[in-house]
Amino acid sequence: MPVILISIFSAIIIFITVFSLIKVISIAYKREEISVLKYRVLAASFIVIGILVALVLPFGYQRIFDIIL
Repeated sequence: MPVILISIFSAIIIFITVFSLIKVISIAYKREEISVLKYRVLAASFIVIGILVALVLPFGYQRIFDIIL
């Protein structure tokens, strides 16, 4: 149960971070500091990496709890 709660809260923090990064690159795109291609690549990579990290978190936390307890 603690692993699930910790994973959920960590995933929320990760998604908030990804959302903030996408807002930043959106502002940079509106100011014409980055190209459309770079915007799309960065946004897609932020989303994919965020999802992958959120999916791997429960396994990492489970190992940590197994080592500690």
